[in-house]
Amino acid sequence: MEILTVDKLIEVAIDFSNKISSENHVELLGVTDGKAVGTYVEHRFKEYLLEHFTFIQGNSAKGIDLPSVNTDIKVTSIKQPQSSCPFKSARQKIFGLGYNLLVFVYDKVDIGLECHLNIINTTFIDEKRTADYTLTRQIHDILSIGGIKEDIIALLEDRSVPGDELVYNDLAEEIMENPPIQGYLTISNALQWRLQYRRVISLDNKIDGVINFGW
Repeated sequence: MEILTVDKLIEVAIDFSNKISSENHVELLGVTDGKAVGTYVEHRFKEYLLEHFTFIQGNSAKGIDLPSVNTDIKVTSIKQPQSSCPFKSARQKIFGLGYNLLVFVYDKVDIGLECHLNIINTTFIDEKRTADYTLTRQIHDILSIGGIKEDIIALLEDRSVPGDELVYNDLAEEIMENPPIQGYLTISNALQWRLQYRRVISLDNKIDGVINFGW
């Protein structure tokens, strides 16, 4: 079998989305728990991948689902396209999560004895685009008008980025030396990062590093 690559992952994700959208998922009839639906889709997708490729499988203990292609799988409802991920450091909000995201956005409809799980958007987000949209945009704005380290520190404090004075100082120095790439996620502060995808699924392939397929 073939070795899984990022390009092949995106290709098979599209095929899988079409396949699962055409089936009757009776085992999900009446299920309203988004986590249960997400687990179901993730397992089905991994099984689909294993039919065609060899790859290292990850788990929650290892951090991401597909470590061999540095990608985590997210499944979310179109009603509120968001998910959570582990908080590692405040750097993730500025410089990205450190891995790619493959996001399946579904619309679940129960009709009689049938359950339709329509994948209405499949999005691949390169790790370089996984930082917070607003924060990276504001950083770019400050730097574009000649802002200094203290201006960056003030922004981090104002946005309540997790950390103390030492963290802010280190981040500001890194930002001044290596400005972050514009991110496109909305990342809310919490014990876990809360990732919101409404912006990325509306980009319509106009941004390098964010690939969208809608149905």
